[in-house]
Amino acid sequence: MALRRLPAFRPQPRRGRTSARVAGIPPTVFSRMSALAASTGAVNLGQGFPDTEGPSTIVEQAVEALRSGHNQYAPGLGTADLRRAIADHQWAQYGITVDPETEVVVTTGATEAIAGALLGLVDPGDEVIALEPFYDSYAAMTAFAGGVLRGVTLRAPDFRLDADALRAAVTKRTKLLLINTPHNPTGTVLDREELEAIARVAVDNDLIVVTDEVYEHLVYSGHEHVPLATLPGMAERTLTLSSVGKSFSLTGWKVGWATGPAELVAAVLGAKQWLSFTSGSPLQPAVAWALAHEQAWPASLARDLEARRDLLCDGLDALGLPARRPEGTYFAVTDISALGWRDGLEFCLALPERAGVVAIPLQGFYADGSRDGEQLVRWAFCKETAVLEEGLRRLGAAELTR
Repeated sequence: MALRRLPAFRPQPRRGRTSARVAGIPPTVFSRMSALAASTGAVNLGQGFPDTEGPSTIVEQAVEALRSGHNQYAPGLGTADLRRAIADHQWAQYGITVDPETEVVVTTGATEAIAGALLGLVDPGDEVIALEPFYDSYAAMTAFAGGVLRGVTLRAPDFRLDADALRAAVTKRTKLLLINTPHNPTGTVLDREELEAIARVAVDNDLIVVTDEVYEHLVYSGHEHVPLATLPGMAERTLTLSSVGKSFSLTGWKVGWATGPAELVAAVLGAKQWLSFTSGSPLQPAVAWALAHEQAWPASLARDLEARRDLLCDGLDALGLPARRPEGTYFAVTDISALGWRDGLEFCLALPERAGVVAIPLQGFYADGSRDGEQLVRWAFCKETAVLEEGLRRLGAAELTR
């Protein structure tokens, strides 16, 4: 019997092992620049983490929680004491009433709250409007949800909201406004007139609003943080996000939260339960204690940061890098157009070798195709005074022009 000839083996081209969803999103610029700082020994004025620790009293509460058995899963919504403390904070600070049983969810930092909100509220094809430049997770998580991010630009040098541009950006596909105030990276604190313009757009178009308020307590002299949820017509459509990290200099704890209408909070929980489900079980009682017993500490931190802001901005001004003095947050922005570099990324990649300093370029904080941020660079002043002084000394000794 003749043997049947088998067809020649032809290897099939291997499909990419990384999903197109992930492959289409570049790594965060913060990891890249912080790695560059570590490898070169540069002063890191890029990533926004503070050099100083939060109150030791809060740390001791976490130690006690570890020792007393808070080492298993916390409820997916967060521990009851933390949810009550968050609700009490919203009432005491802003007169906002939320039900801790249905209108508060604890997340793994505000970053997971952003992810949960976008995955839980945005369907493929929905449009999300964000104020640009924006925190880079906004673009990534909108893409993960299948949404389309539209930017409304806060333009240099003042970085104020253009209400007409916001209204013009709304289309029939717009689902959600993603508002960040105090604003990272520009340091703008939206004033009441700007917030009222946002509220009118939201109400007129029946839009959901997600507000990222992680810098709510880091606001400087002459300015006030007003939560969007306190404006008429906004409580029923606004999901408010915050965290312990910035207010108490505990960024590594990654304990955040979302508050708002039960339907919106349930959407965050619906996504979050398939991300972390829960985290930070021994940290949650400590955060609850902080919100109840260390209410004065963030105001003291803001005063200290304001002095460091002035040190950095005065120093940059003297070096020919005029900085717009931020109204809140950890960051100041400079325009490097006069230095002759192609863009901020080229400048920031060369800066560690030239000056021994790391900063963050802003062009990655804009919607695709925008050129508004090409010459803008962000500097962090949430560092020890000696670190800021050393960074300025190094910059002053370096040749910064191309």
